[in-house]
Amino acid sequence: MGESTPVCRVSSLYRYPVKSMAGEELRSGEITPTGLLGDRAYGLVDRETGRVVSAKRPRRWAGILDYRAAFSASPVADRPVPALRVTLPDGSAHDSTDRPGLDERLSEGLGRPVALESVSPEGAAFEYHWPDMDGLVYKGRQYRDEITEHPIPPGTFFDSSPLLILTTASLDRLGALISGSACDARRFRPNIVIESPAGAEGFVENDWSGRTLRIGDQVCLEVTKPCIRCVMVTLAQGDLPKDPRVLKAAFQHNEGNLGMNARVLQPGRIEVGDSVRVE
Repeated sequence: MGESTPVCRVSSLYRYPVKSMAGEELRSGEITPTGLLGDRAYGLVDRETGRVVSAKRPRRWAGILDYRAAFSASPVADRPVPALRVTLPDGSAHDSTDRPGLDERLSEGLGRPVALESVSPEGAAFEYHWPDMDGLVYKGRQYRDEITEHPIPPGTFFDSSPLLILTTASLDRLGALISGSACDARRFRPNIVIESPAGAEGFVENDWSGRTLRIGDQVCLEVTKPCIRCVMVTLAQGDLPKDPRVLKAAFQHNEGNLGMNARVLQPGRIEVGDSVRVE
């Protein structure tokens, strides 16, 4: 076991019941073997193409970020996920108990026929539009104004990893690089935001790959790999304006990454304010 860092703490928790919709900020949550309970429990599927709807193809799906999803009751492990209440951009709210009605409203609003699903289709994939921007080099290749297709883990609506962690030090660093930019955690859709120890500066979680996080008295996570950022972080969502500089700065200063993916070694309850130790 490596040397442990000074103790951090959990600053905030986020759950996104529907992939690419705005989600819920939590005071506490249950970390299960497959991630934060209820996170990405649902997704929308394009009825024409069979692909999972993702704001990563913004010319088609950016509007989904204006929809907000919340559970009608707290999810319980080993039980079916509860019904949803989806708030539309016009402020009206609709329950998933009326699935045909909700699908109709979502299809009308998004301009394509979609269906809300709790299990992704076999062979499901989403599309990602690389924006028309200099410097987007990934795995040695320059991408510019291209659409690529990416499979998702079977039966889920995750892109690749069940948990995303992010530190306040990284948010502060990115914000310092972009004068006047709103580097709010919500732009990056993390599950766990960790308040860094006093004096910590820069993209501190870059050094956590392969290490473990012990959170509170129960939870233990393995940090697996950096999270490559995408066009979604540039899009307007809620009161956050569109800002392409966010993605450009991540590629210029941190190889396109911000935050780290993680997997669960030991599940349990997690709360805002819990201590976090990196080992």
